[in-house]
Amino acid sequence: MKGIVSQSVKEVVQSLVDDGLVQYDKIGSSNFFWSFPSQQGALVQTKLNTAQEMQRGLREQLTELRAAIAAEKADRPESVERNSTLEKLSGLKKDLEGMEEELQNYGACDPVKIQEKKRAVVLAKEAAIRWTDNYSCLKGYVLANSQVTAQDLRAYLEIGDDYEDLY
Repeated sequence: MKGIVSQSVKEVVQSLVDDGLVQYDKIGSSNFFWSFPSQQGALVQTKLNTAQEMQRGLREQLTELRAAIAAEKADRPESVERNSTLEKLSGLKKDLEGMEEELQNYGACDPVKIQEKKRAVVLAKEAAIRWTDNYSCLKGYVLANSQVTAQDLRAYLEIGDDYEDLY
């Protein structure tokens, strides 16, 4: 009648429900919408109380941390001996960094890496023995069950004359 499309009213009401400004409930086959001014005020008051509680907790934590800092400073008074020890500590840390960098430069001679390479060599040798054993079994089976010569089998499998068993 007034030129308002009912779909636009539904969209506006739904956006108000999504924003929490209007409450919604379905009773039977009807949808009921309502909004009370005191409800919005109660929501804001709850948020304010939560923020104030958080602020109190953070302030207490801040005072505790300041007291802990003061106690730690009292336990560690400034002295010539302490300053020299701190300087020595920083120097030793720099030396450690330099040595770690040098160790990285000599990484190929690192005992851990050498042990890893030795293990890799052992595993590679075991794998080579296993495959030569597989080849020998296959060769024996094919030669026993067919009329193929050893040279023909080597040519078919593309195995050169320089092949030798690893036993």
